[in-house]
Amino acid sequence: MLISDLFTETHLAITSNKVRTGLTILGIVIGIASVIVMVAIGNGSQQSIEESIQSIGSNLLTIRPGAQNSFGGGFRSSGSADSLTLKDAEAIASSVKNIAAVAPYSSGNEQIIANGENMNSQIYGVTYAYPEVNNIELSAGSFITETHNSKRSKVVVIGPDIRDEIFGEDVEDTDLIGETIRIGGLKFSIIGITESKGGSGFGSSDEVVYMPLSTYQQYYAGNDYLSTISVSVSEQEVMDQAEADIEALLLKRHGISNSDDADFNIRNQEDIIETMSSVTGTMTALLAAVAGISLVVGGIGIMNMMLTTVTERTREIGLRKSIGASQADIQTQFLLESATLCLLGGIIGVVLGFAVSYIFNYFDITTTVVSMSSVILAFGVSAVIGIVFGYYPARRASKLSPIEALRYE
Repeated sequence: MLISDLFTETHLAITSNKVRTGLTILGIVIGIASVIVMVAIGNGSQQSIEESIQSIGSNLLTIRPGAQNSFGGGFRSSGSADSLTLKDAEAIASSVKNIAAVAPYSSGNEQIIANGENMNSQIYGVTYAYPEVNNIELSAGSFITETHNSKRSKVVVIGPDIRDEIFGEDVEDTDLIGETIRIGGLKFSIIGITESKGGSGFGSSDEVVYMPLSTYQQYYAGNDYLSTISVSVSEQEVMDQAEADIEALLLKRHGISNSDDADFNIRNQEDIIETMSSVTGTMTALLAAVAGISLVVGGIGIMNMMLTTVTERTREIGLRKSIGASQADIQTQFLLESATLCLLGGIIGVVLGFAVSYIFNYFDITTTVVSMSSVILAFGVSAVIGIVFGYYPARRASKLSPIEALRYE
């Protein structure tokens, strides 16, 4: 049989019942599109998390109280142990080499009341070094100074999300300087507004109220312990050495001889990114696997249609074989029909997957990043499905006896 004849017959077979053909390839379309979109959502989440972590600061080491958990390498939440003090932060700044800046802080949640509005927000007690370590910039006013800490001043710097929630989005930042807000019953004067960094979580400045560390410890924490010490290292190449030096210093200061008994934990920024990437990678694979089930369902639909087609075209198969068509010719014809159905479904599915991912991004529903690997994988799987699920009907057709096929009613 000529190749041109094969394609002509395939076209006629597929277009002879357009509704059934369309419903059959729909499963492949949905499967391909689902895989592409799910992987795109996973990749987008991973990218967003990495950008959020990196926006906190560069070459960052995070020191928190409490030992590292044995399960999963996780850490206890900030403030779950009392072991770090301002003296520890000062010792790191003065004794450890290759340190650009050290920013100790304590944090918690408090109720904010102002302008007839109230909300619960994160409160950070910080020092003057916090903006340098965590890449914080101001849109108006100034940040906390050493003088504010020495005097335990009742002043705050607020993030743009706090501003919008309490004062509204239309207010000018400069107009808020000097305004008063209440935090846990105490009055504070606003001295600055931070620039928006976008995102949420990971200490985003958009959702935080900053006040002097000494003020926070006296009126809210009730002790001199820190939630976190953030350390900015001068160069990426010396991160590991700086981490080892800080660990040795704190072990000595805390009178601990064995590092396994440390009452603090140090986390490298790259380690955090790697851990989060591993988690999102696993979730992406899970999402893709769930979406891939629809591809298998689509393949079963292809097989069902091809078996029905074989039954309907039994006399045709008998006639072809009686005039000289071989088993290979018949098998190739039905395999090509099955593969063509999957190819059409794959093309439409890829277009649909790209379109849905674009819509999610355009309307800011969620961040999506379409990877060519997911497109190639989904398309390749659909091609394999066309061959695998089309093989049995094609083989069944090729094995029909010409005489019995011609007698078939």
